[in-house]
Amino acid sequence: MASTETTAKDSGDLAGLEAGLDALETVQTGRKPFRQTFVEKILPPVIAVALVLAAWQALVSFGIVDDPTKLPSPGAVWEVLRQAWLEGELLGYIWTSVSRGLLGFFFALLIGTPLGLLVARVKFVRAAIGPILSGLQSLPSVAWVPPAVIWLGLNNQMMYAVILLGAVPSIANGLVSGVDQVPPLFLRAGRTLGATGLKGTWHIVLPAALPGYVAGLKQGWAFSWRSLMAAEIIASFPDLGVGLGQLLENGRNASDMAMVFEAILLILTVGIAIDLLIFSPLERWVLRSRGLLVKG
Repeated sequence: MASTETTAKDSGDLAGLEAGLDALETVQTGRKPFRQTFVEKILPPVIAVALVLAAWQALVSFGIVDDPTKLPSPGAVWEVLRQAWLEGELLGYIWTSVSRGLLGFFFALLIGTPLGLLVARVKFVRAAIGPILSGLQSLPSVAWVPPAVIWLGLNNQMMYAVILLGAVPSIANGLVSGVDQVPPLFLRAGRTLGATGLKGTWHIVLPAALPGYVAGLKQGWAFSWRSLMAAEIIASFPDLGVGLGQLLENGRNASDMAMVFEAILLILTVGIAIDLLIFSPLERWVLRSRGLLVKG
């Protein structure tokens, strides 16, 4: 009788454990209510921006910084932004830089991906090029602007060259890091199933290295954007059009701090927007597909 009770108790414990594991593995597919989304995702950055603007206005209003040539008020910067919008110039500034940045990043992606695979999979290439890629990644992008101007002149090709030199090492190193983290068991299983050579790279290595690769892409975009801003600030020329970097340099030349802050805010806004619209959803998808992020 006691043995029967013990068996029943063990069965109940096992059933409870299985139910608990099932509950942990269950993915919630219901959509969050808007109020919860607003409180968790929208309200915090809005509060942060409001606090920054309040502190900024306080510095001006209380005379802590009473020189508008050093720190304009938020209202003065807003007026400059509104005037640029009314004159139809604001979107032109943004599009000039964004189009260059995205096209340059696309070229960097086409070069950095095969280069990263080559470095990750061929020992001789890694020994020869790996340290150079790491060194290039740590080199400030602004250092490439003077030689690019001398080699290519003041044109869009120079801008793209600076973007490539800034972004390709980050993309390649991100992919190398992702490949290095692929479990050897995956590679052995792929070879057992006949996935060798290019087939193994496409079906085994790249999917398994995707988290590191996406991190490299995200960092590569940051380097692309920073490289482009450095090129636009240093190598300004009327035929190149007015991008955000050129706008920043124009404000400096005119000692117009409102214009300088306008350019800084636009550069920051574009960087945040690209991350929120492209890279953050891509990163969440990769994590969710591997069970590392539960959709709730």
